Amino acid sequence: MTAPLPELVRARVVGLAAEALGALEPDVLPAALRRVASFAPARRARLAGSVIADVLARDDDFRERVAGHVRATLPELAQAVDRGRPDEHAPSRVAPVDVAPVDVASLAYLLRPEGWTDVLARATERLAADREAARERKDSSRAARLEQQLESMHARLKEVRAEHRDQVARLKAENADLRHRLGDARSRLRAAEASAEQTRTAAGAEAVAAAARQAEVEAELRRVRSRLDQLERDLATTRRAERADRGTESLRTRLLVDTLLETAQGLRRELALPTVEGWSPADAVEALAAEHGSRASSGHGSLAPDDPVLLDQILALPRVHLVVDGYNVTKTAWPELSLERQRDRLLAGLAPLAARSGAEVTVVFDAAGATERPLVTRPRGVRVLYSAPGVIADDVIRDLVAAEPPGRPVVVVSSDRQVVDDVARSGARTVAAPALSRLLARS
Repeated sequence: MTAPLPELVRARVVGLAAEALGALEPDVLPAALRRVASFAPARRARLAGSVIADVLARDDDFRERVAGHVRATLPELAQAVDRGRPDEHAPSRVAPVDVAPVDVASLAYLLRPEGWTDVLARATERLAADREAARERKDSSRAARLEQQLESMHARLKEVRAEHRDQVARLKAENADLRHRLGDARSRLRAAEASAEQTRTAAGAEAVAAAARQAEVEAELRRVRSRLDQLERDLATTRRAERADRGTESLRTRLLVDTLLETAQGLRRELALPTVEGWSPADAVEALAAEHGSRASSGHGSLAPDDPVLLDQILALPRVHLVVDGYNVTKTAWPELSLERQRDRLLAGLAPLAARSGAEVTVVFDAAGATERPLVTRPRGVRVLYSAPGVIADDVIRDLVAAEPPGRPVVVVSSDRQVVDDVARSGARTVAAPALSRLLARS
């Protein structure tokens, strides 16, 4: 008995045996493999891989026939394995540095020369070492990218701090100028009061004129004081904003401000409100949220996560970002279709939805186990992303939600409980996959 073969070695052994089936006489084939002998080699390995591996492990005669076919097709590598030094002999077909450990292990298992178990063990160890080295290179590359992003954020933080320092300096200069003007106004007020005291006994016309001049000076003083108070409040607000916004990137800030402004403007147009002192986009967002909450409490009860009406109401919010877990939605809605047709149907339905709602729409498809990305026709207004090799779509969705500034409406369409819990903790709204498919069916 030998230890179980690694998955890559087992797949290579099955592939070599599948190729050899077509070259062997039908009467020498095991009964379990005669039905698939007429298939193409790739189809044999796919449909009868486990059977081939089981027969190789149990039937030494069949394995030796497969080994003979391998010796005929890969003579140099077979000879090197027979001698027990596969990395030093392959003059014609395989260069020494190009011998893959999976090939060495596969031929050692089939040919079984003297000491083949040691050759198989060394090749397996080398294969594991290569995979570990590849994983370490990938981790190092990701760490370098994160470090570069951190440096970029530090640089931007320095720029924002410099901008705030300049703004504070300008406010201080203006404050000093206004204080100087206030001192001048007070001097003129004292002079006017002295003049009024001197002319109090004068004629009535001079008294009226003096009173008018005093009223003008007092009005100017009030204006100057009011302006000074406003500047002091602005200075305090700027200082608080500097402490609160030191780590905020300018692009994220601009996006959040635009969202709040559009929310306030939409509410103002809906209610036909006049201009009011002190009104801000944040107040509009709060009023809109309170209005939605009162409607939900006084209506027919809360909407279920898979209700398309809930998703339609969320998409009515200004500058909302709709993030769709692509295959989670398509495999739930149209499991009978191929993946290509599922993608096309989803993208074709999202295009008019994006145009109608004005929302930013991003669809993420899982391609962690693929080396090539399928070609898709990207609809207008819809962003299509494939996850990088080795990265699942769930992680891309989490990164998209984390990249949004706090306060921007973000809704994630997925029935994956782990994804739903993670993005909800990040502040995003979630709806189930059936809600989107039903909304597309109604459109």
